[in-house]
Amino acid sequence: MRARATSARALGTLAAAIAIPAAATLAIAIPAPASGKTAHTAGTHTVTLKSLRFHPGTLTIKRGESVTWKWGEHLPHNVSGSGFKSKTQSSGSFTARFTKRGTFNYVCTIHVKLGMRGKIVVR
Repeated sequence: MRARATSARALGTLAAAIAIPAAATLAIAIPAPASGKTAHTAGTHTVTLKSLRFHPGTLTIKRGESVTWKWGEHLPHNVSGSGFKSKTQSSGSFTARFTKRGTFNYVCTIHVKLGMRGKIVVR
């Protein structure tokens, strides 16, 4: 009897020793959601074309991230900068990925004289 009781106790101790690190690993592997913040796809930013302006007018992003321009009104616009250019359209979106650091100025070629300009700063 005594040998069996010792073996059962040893197995219980062994099971506990395995269960605690496994639980700790599980807790580390599942990140907690950020409190008070909305979900945001990492590396994607949005600029809205509305009222003959880009909103925001200047956007700072990290190298390798993307910017999506979304048409917010049914007027024809385009996005034209060094190394990227959308077609002229009245709705929809256009996305460009920035792989180099620097400042990238862009315009709507239709409304540039009305001040429709923007800037992407890539760090």
